[in-house]
Amino acid sequence: MSITRIESGSRASQAVIHNGTVYLAGQVGTPGDDVATQTKTILQNIERLLEAAGSSKNHILSAMIWLADMADYEAMNGVWDAWVAQIDPPTRATGESRLAAPEYRIEIMIVAATV
Repeated sequence: MSITRIESGSRASQAVIHNGTVYLAGQVGTPGDDVATQTKTILQNIERLLEAAGSSKNHILSAMIWLADMADYEAMNGVWDAWVAQIDPPTRATGESRLAAPEYRIEIMIVAATV
């Protein structure tokens, strides 16, 4: 079986496709932006990567969301809810975690099916 990697760097690929499944690396927004702005940026990037992988947000199977502070939960959900409003929502887990740098408020990791 083949494995396709998208936007590979020395440390990680942004997307990996294997056996009809797309795995996205954790996506982050612009450091220092508020959580709503970072979430919007991340979701745009997710759509771009899924398109490059031959998928779309309509084919998302699961999402893992990490917040630096659960106090940002409602602000993040406001953006997320609008984004998934016109699709069948995927499974999702959300938790609090220290992220790679304090300027990051949120990180989202996606698994999707190919079209």
